[in-house]
Amino acid sequence: MSHDTHHHRESFISKYIFSHDHKMIAKQYLLTAIFMGAIGIVLSALFRLKLGWPDDRFPILETLLGSDAAPEGLLNSNWYLGLVTLHGTIMVFFVLTGGLSGTFSNLLIPLQVGARDMASGLLNMIAYWLFFISSALMAVSLFIETGPAMAGWTIYPPLSVLEEFQSGSGLGMTLWLLSMTFFIASSLIGGINYIVTILNLRTKGMSMTKLPLTIWAFFITAILGVLSFPVLLSCAVLLLMDRGLGTSFYMSDIIGPESGALDATGGNPILYEHLFWFLGHPEVYIILLPALGMTSEIISTCSRKPIFGYRAMIGSMLAIGFLSFIVWGHHMFLTGMNPFLGGVFTFTTLLIAIPSAVKAFNYITTIYKGNVIMTPAMLFCIGSVSTFISGGVTGIILADSALDISQHDTYFVVGHFHIVMGMTAILGMFAGIYHWFPKMYGKMMNKRMGMVHFWATIVCGYGVFIPMHFLGEGGLPRRYYENTNFPMFDHFLDLNVMISIFATVGVIAQVIFFMNFFYSIFRGPVASLNPWKANSLEWTTPVKHVHGNWPGEIPTVHRWPYDYSKPGKEEDFVPQHIPLTDDEEEH
Repeated sequence: MSHDTHHHRESFISKYIFSHDHKMIAKQYLLTAIFMGAIGIVLSALFRLKLGWPDDRFPILETLLGSDAAPEGLLNSNWYLGLVTLHGTIMVFFVLTGGLSGTFSNLLIPLQVGARDMASGLLNMIAYWLFFISSALMAVSLFIETGPAMAGWTIYPPLSVLEEFQSGSGLGMTLWLLSMTFFIASSLIGGINYIVTILNLRTKGMSMTKLPLTIWAFFITAILGVLSFPVLLSCAVLLLMDRGLGTSFYMSDIIGPESGALDATGGNPILYEHLFWFLGHPEVYIILLPALGMTSEIISTCSRKPIFGYRAMIGSMLAIGFLSFIVWGHHMFLTGMNPFLGGVFTFTTLLIAIPSAVKAFNYITTIYKGNVIMTPAMLFCIGSVSTFISGGVTGIILADSALDISQHDTYFVVGHFHIVMGMTAILGMFAGIYHWFPKMYGKMMNKRMGMVHFWATIVCGYGVFIPMHFLGEGGLPRRYYENTNFPMFDHFLDLNVMISIFATVGVIAQVIFFMNFFYSIFRGPVASLNPWKANSLEWTTPVKHVHGNWPGEIPTVHRWPYDYSKPGKEEDFVPQHIPLTDDEEEH
């Protein structure tokens, strides 16, 4: 009970800004991710204007970006690359990694394992503030005269090293690298905190096989992050040295128009690709696993059925985590890779489809014949499973090195990874927000607005990314800011217009979410203790947040979290802290 003694003496700064409380830190992560998400999706709408109507002038571009970036409303080619770079970086790292892991790992790990707080509240606070500094540096790079980083979100050298080829490779690139350094530090501190909390602070009776699947997902995600992010850090440090100290890790024999031959030669850009993609592919699952973990929880709760194949789900996540480290080479089939090695990476990539299929099958089987309650969170989960399957199928095509050669640098790839990674994770994140909003703010979000938001998002999402597969099949190259010089692509222009219209409507539709979210925080109806009739421990804590989560003793766990619709029980759910009766067996 000592936890409550200093609760009321907190100042505004210690409670809301430099808070050690995991629930407040979760909200800080969420609000930062929502703000960065707003920037990320607006940038995508801006460069889609250029792709849909390449010769038209849009005064809004000059207003927002300045006359250097868009003289007379016509987007400059370098700035097009800058917008794509920032859109990719912001969405992958700041929205999906920070928004999913940062928000929900912080919110749910202590509550679902039965802990007073994270293992270290101080480190947790430091992790958030490093994330905030990182977000601020990335957002600021938009406003500098020479423009943000312009080498694509993968920041391949030599474009990211030599300023004479790209104006954004000066200060903009430096800010990008600084921002990512802070981000990696934040991810590592946060990840270690999550792992220690799950392993050491579980309440009495909470064995690893009684953990909700969300916690398993966050646990494996944190391990992936701790193992792969240092590689990105080493990759960024070597790039900084090439840029500032005259080394040549990535620089080969290049002759510039002004500088002539480079002093430092002998490096290899392929080394950069290896280091980047060694993080890059685990990063896909660092984003996906939290979304899929929350989906497991919500689907089981809203279907009023136990999750199908609990241990198989844990096994599939462990398999995905392991395999994600040995597939990075499929991003590099076109670098002159040895065909035998290409075959190895093809095999491992196709292998990862098996645990992914296990997850999809288990979701569908859980919903089958369930007493499904269609909350907005449930709709977003079903949407997330749908995009996971449909995007994953195209991944099987790209996994084959022989097929990838014709598709790799086309819009087919853009369509594939936006559906499987972007949409699945975004829909999972929205599902988590709608489901745990009552826990975060003690209020309920508007159900009808949530439904409208879901349908607008999923229709526009598919409307944008499915046609991209057809563009790719036709050979339309990605990363080009216009294709008007190539008459063979003229017949694709109508399809690009349609994609841009869907993208613009999809971005505008997110306003519904913003309105619903911020209105509900202040004016939404007060939530009950357990609005979804769920079993996991977080719904046993009071609606009004208390320091240390539970006012008295932490509940002891007696059963797994998926005892829904159990025969012989009055209610269709049995929370984890309810003891087993004499005639009852564990699952």
